[in-house]
Amino acid sequence: MIKAQDSFINELNRRSFLGTGGMGIGSVALNSLLAQDASSKDTGIAGLPDLPVKAKRVIFLCMAGGPSHLETFDYKPKLDELHGKPMPESFTKGQPIAQLQGQQLKVQGHMTKFKKYGKSGQLISDFLPWTAKMADEICILRSMLTEQINHDPAHTFMNTGTAISGRPSMGSWINYGLGSETDELPGFVVLSSVGGRNPQPIASRQWSSGFLPGRYQGVEFNSTGDPVNYLRNPKHVSRENQRRVVEAVKGLDQIRNESIKSDDINTRISAYEMAFRMQASIPELMDFSNEPKHIIDMYGAQPGDGSYATNCLLARRLAERGSRFIHLYHRGWDHHGGLENYMKICCGLTDKPTWALLTDLKQRGMLKDTLVVWGGEFGRTPMFQGKGGAGRDHHMKGFSMWMAGGGVRGGMSHGATDELGYNSVDNIVHIRDLHATMLHLLGINHDRFTVQYQGLDARLTGVEKAKVVKEIVS
Repeated sequence: MIKAQDSFINELNRRSFLGTGGMGIGSVALNSLLAQDASSKDTGIAGLPDLPVKAKRVIFLCMAGGPSHLETFDYKPKLDELHGKPMPESFTKGQPIAQLQGQQLKVQGHMTKFKKYGKSGQLISDFLPWTAKMADEICILRSMLTEQINHDPAHTFMNTGTAISGRPSMGSWINYGLGSETDELPGFVVLSSVGGRNPQPIASRQWSSGFLPGRYQGVEFNSTGDPVNYLRNPKHVSRENQRRVVEAVKGLDQIRNESIKSDDINTRISAYEMAFRMQASIPELMDFSNEPKHIIDMYGAQPGDGSYATNCLLARRLAERGSRFIHLYHRGWDHHGGLENYMKICCGLTDKPTWALLTDLKQRGMLKDTLVVWGGEFGRTPMFQGKGGAGRDHHMKGFSMWMAGGGVRGGMSHGATDELGYNSVDNIVHIRDLHATMLHLLGINHDRFTVQYQGLDARLTGVEKAKVVKEIVS
């Protein structure tokens, strides 16, 4: 048993050791912590933004599985005229087809009606009555083109601009370039919900930071229960004690990093500090008690239910608290069969909450600088596929997405597919063009936004020429 006098001497020696010298361990750790506290926000890359800023943040609404453009935004009278007849071989010969390869191909007409909505007269299907109410707010891109025909590589291409795994996702690129608007919450958050047919899994590498520092990867929030695992302190561990542990570990990591200069250590330091701040910010984020009932009802949200509606409300709350990129996945749009029934289910779960999100952002004055993007990883074929009722196969040659807010011209359609909705033929928008346009609206010149990787200037928009779709920019 140590005597009181010995304990006092040991404590005195410890204090002397930590306190002596301007570069003592205690001083280094303390100075580091003070500097971090003074300015803990990530300010991004010097010189960015390098263009006029129209959008400060992005909410990307991914209808995972590939919603049919022919039952949402792309009306083709010829499709109904040829319903049940053989698909003209001139469209399909030599073309990649996912699950209809080697089968007799027949034309599948529309499974719903289309009407014109708003002052703009945009054609929108009866499956989307709430989207129809915002026809004058959205810009429909009817000529999208991707390069991957199966779900996982198509998501990878949509999220990273390449089918090669391990590249940074668009949310990581954007946070890396522009930094964070908040030091209380992650700059890149991922939310997911399920409902519909065959909900394909979404791999966590879809929000990876790739070769960028790990602190820029997306943080996935759980749909139910605690939004972030292991965020709560164990029993009998106070916030003050937890703070001391975080500071001690961070201080030691800082000292170690003085000699080895490791991005991995910087990432760990950032993660420790963010996790500690999130212990206070996440419960406040998830507490809907300060939301008016009419707002919760407008979304159809039920706090803690993991639904797309609740995730849309969380997306708005994250956006107003400074998260830079918020990615919502709704899994259930893989409609190889039973398309009419599952379109009703998927649209029933997502259509009104999407309208509510845009309406809420607009009434708060946030839509003008929040870019909202809606779409899937690809579209669906004009040809019939029958598995539990009429359906459509994967299709990458032409499909529809829409954008709104953040400097996008609302109430317009851009581009077109051919008479059967098979090929994008007019003002084609490649996925890389979508990325280039998103970066442009955020104030970033995509050609100059590069990172040295394996001896190359790597870009989100790749090495092939990508263009900003200037026609849709207000």
